[in-house]
Amino acid sequence: MATPSSLFVALKWLFITMTCIMAAALVYLLAMDHYSSCFGLQLGWMQVLDIDIIIYFLFIAAWFFYKESGWIKAFVFFVLVLWCGSFVTCGYIVIQFFKLSSEESSKDPLYFVLAGHQKGDIMGHRKQHSMVIAKVIVAVLGCYMLGILIYAFMINGMPFHMEILTPCMITGLIDIHIHNVVFTVWILYKESSWINAVLWILSVVCFGSVALCVYIARELFHLSPEQHVSFILFNKRSRDLMSSDPLLREHSDV
Repeated sequence: MATPSSLFVALKWLFITMTCIMAAALVYLLAMDHYSSCFGLQLGWMQVLDIDIIIYFLFIAAWFFYKESGWIKAFVFFVLVLWCGSFVTCGYIVIQFFKLSSEESSKDPLYFVLAGHQKGDIMGHRKQHSMVIAKVIVAVLGCYMLGILIYAFMINGMPFHMEILTPCMITGLIDIHIHNVVFTVWILYKESSWINAVLWILSVVCFGSVALCVYIARELFHLSPEQHVSFILFNKRSRDLMSSDPLLREHSDV
């Protein structure tokens, strides 16, 4: 089993590599057609991919908002991710890894990368309201994406056609697969069972944001009423230790 220190090094280099890959993909898109293939298309698989990516972006932006605690920062981050995709996502995560202290990187690096920078007290009724709102938003996004997929299959058939592989589509596919890796790391961190983790990861790879919405909804329903919605970020072990471990408690919202 990998130690926290070796996991820290492996994950840091994984996200550095993905940042570089997405940077190369953006240079390719800019060199090929200056983003022109991303605009002016009729509803088809390119638009389906765009909507799928935007839902991924919304989840990433929600985490960023929790971590940085600022609407303006979150909006700027979302705009940057919208234009540069996983280059910004992975680049930001790399920065968080470099910010970890030696004690944090040797204890639980993923917890401290996910955790917010500031501790805040959250009232019980606000916890309940945020939980309900989160469940509704995730359900609406999942149903909307499912409807878009069904419509695309009915109108455009299967997506496996060479003519749809424009520079924008190729870059978008690279982007969404990198984000799949990001969420794969999170699911592996969350799940205690390798079988469950593999099944959920395969579902996300095959069905994109629809499966991710189902997974997030499942995790939200597993939280108890007294827990804040941000607890969905952490695995059960970390949540259990928040009340007893001083270093983890310092970064928690309780």
